[in-house]
Amino acid sequence: QVQLVESGGGSVQAGGSLRLSCAASGYTTNRYSMGWFRQAPGKAREGVAAIVSESSTSYADSVKGRFTISKDNAKNTLYLQMNSLSPEDTAMYYCAAGWLLSPRLWWNEYNYWGQGTQVTVSS
Repeated sequence: QVQLVESGGGSVQAGGSLRLSCAASGYTTNRYSMGWFRQAPGKAREGVAAIVSESSTSYADSVKGRFTISKDNAKNTLYLQMNSLSPEDTAMYYCAAGWLLSPRLWWNEYNYWGQGTQVTVSS
């Protein structure tokens, strides 16, 4: 059974940083795409970043240059380093995994989801 558990969310001021983690069990992180998605109240879920390997990543335009996705395959853990946070980044952040061979940002292509971790950025 695949389980994804996110951690690292919290409240920060604009310009601050957070690092999200997603610990995976029952799933091998080294072959397929994993991603981070977010959903703000009243808005659709959107792809933030996805990764297959260090050389195969995708980012939403809104986070390019500020967020970095990475994986530690030895620890079966996915990360999202978020810098220069703005209030527009406030959302519930979800980790997702599936069987994709490319780093896709469309949420319905992923099979497994974590419960989410809240990120709140104040101005």
